Amino acid sequence: MDLDETDLAIVRELQTDGRLTYETLAQRVGLSRPATRMRVQRLQESGAVRVVAITHPAVRRLTASAHLAIGTQGAAGPVAHAIAELPEAPFVTLTSGRRAIMTELRTAGLAELERTIERIRALKGVRAVDPLIATRHVKDPYLPAEEPTVAPQDDVDERILAALEEDGRLPFAELAARIGLSAGATRSRTLRLLDGGVAQVVALVRPEVLGMGHLCGFSLRVTGAAADTARLVAALPRVTFLSTCLGGAELVGTITAESFTSVRTTLEEMRELPQVREVDSWLHLELVKERYALGPRTV
Repeated sequence: MDLDETDLAIVRELQTDGRLTYETLAQRVGLSRPATRMRVQRLQESGAVRVVAITHPAVRRLTASAHLAIGTQGAAGPVAHAIAELPEAPFVTLTSGRRAIMTELRTAGLAELERTIERIRALKGVRAVDPLIATRHVKDPYLPAEEPTVAPQDDVDERILAALEEDGRLPFAELAARIGLSAGATRSRTLRLLDGGVAQVVALVRPEVLGMGHLCGFSLRVTGAAADTARLVAALPRVTFLSTCLGGAELVGTITAESFTSVRTTLEEMRELPQVREVDSWLHLELVKERYALGPRTV
């Protein structure tokens, strides 16, 4: 799908706040309200952009996470799709390099994380699993960074979250009809959840739509405190995701770039950091799954 500068401006605004009204969005990009609405609907219908609510992991009690590099015996595609069926796996890609699959796991505690990793080890076609246990998410383009200041109160709040996780731009009137409350009560409850950090509504955008179609994963071995190096790596403009971790590396992350040259430049910038002693990297070849509506809902 070819996007012009106005489309790209709309996408950038929705990445910051997916529930911007059409009036506000129109003012910011310099279009009429009907023209803005038409463009947003076209972007969503094309599949280039999905606007969804992402609930804070703490609300779902998802306190443990890991990044797994998975080697396969035979074709990797069927294994990746089997992993994508697991509700604990929000992100699965086919990759180049030493391991054919990368996946992220989020679970309710380390015991469940261990069980999920063992389930993946037992899948047909899995030859090796190298886990990196995340200790802190330093930079994440989608997940809420701050801890929530409120919590879902009841099943009505949970139904609001579930509806917004499917379509983050549902109008309050339609959302109210789905959950059986007045539009005013629905608006009040929704704003409480969003303003309190329970969830945020963002645009999930295919990187190639923004001309940033080259995704490179990396892991770093560092000397000294990992947090010190993490701050420097997170400041690199093309690093879009970064976690500190335990295992075969101290940092793991993603570069999103417009060209292989830009990927190489960012990797070189990392290698030049005095605390970095080893860089491993791989290309994300196919996004199999990206869905952050995870975990058991708790009331």
